[in-house]
Amino acid sequence: MNAKDKRDLQIFAAEIRIALLEELKARGFGHIGGSLSICDVLAVLYGKVMNYKVEDPKWPDRDKLVVSKGHAGPAVYATLALKGFFPMEELKTLNRPGTNLPSHCDKNKTVGIDCTTGSLGQGTSQAVGMALGDKLKGRKNRVFLIVGDGESDEGQVWEAAMFTAGKNVDNLVWIVDDNKRQLDGYTKDIMPQFDMRAKFEAFGFDAVRVPGNDVEALYEALTKPANGKPIAVIMDNVKGSGVKAVEETEANHSMNVGADKWDSFIAEVQAELDALKKEGI
Repeated sequence: MNAKDKRDLQIFAAEIRIALLEELKARGFGHIGGSLSICDVLAVLYGKVMNYKVEDPKWPDRDKLVVSKGHAGPAVYATLALKGFFPMEELKTLNRPGTNLPSHCDKNKTVGIDCTTGSLGQGTSQAVGMALGDKLKGRKNRVFLIVGDGESDEGQVWEAAMFTAGKNVDNLVWIVDDNKRQLDGYTKDIMPQFDMRAKFEAFGFDAVRVPGNDVEALYEALTKPANGKPIAVIMDNVKGSGVKAVEETEANHSMNVGADKWDSFIAEVQAELDALKKEGI
């Protein structure tokens, strides 16, 4: 990846964060921590890795995204809006009566969403089925699955992982958001996950661990050719990544703060965005 491509993805990630924060500000609260922590990988997926058509969201041969940690939907909505799947103004309707943007991902409501998720663990099984179905039909597309580390308390996650490797569903790429926290606190205190890379390798994956905010490392991991095994990308991450005050807030799964706080969050990311754009001049 050249310097321009890297900077473009960093800019896109910052734009996603700003759109996400504006979206949550309009509602006054929302799932901020786990949404911020996937902005970089969303930028890489929608900016350089996935094949899709904005003008044809149901294109059968498109790459698909399943966000099993469905509460991170607001970050996906911000990404889709920036890409033109629906108007940016619609972000301000998040989680309101009659909205097309519910708190959790819903493929029946939101243009560009490939799978309804929210009940933790279930998105993993759905992603396996989608990928296997595409493979049996001879399609060359891939399915990308984002799973939370806290979500991985669910046994269903590991059943799906075992099936993925056992049946060599190698057109499915697992992405684990190892951000060290879940709704009730730190994963190490609630249910230690131990070495996630070693666990996936033991289940039969080609697993790699990369920094969750390094767009270049994410790109290399997500474009790695399948070598007889499905790929698992473990993102070594921080919940609330990209906004210092959110990163430092212990209970940041969902936050309800005043407009001035949202504005300060946005200003921090805007300053980063301005610096990135200045580098390219």
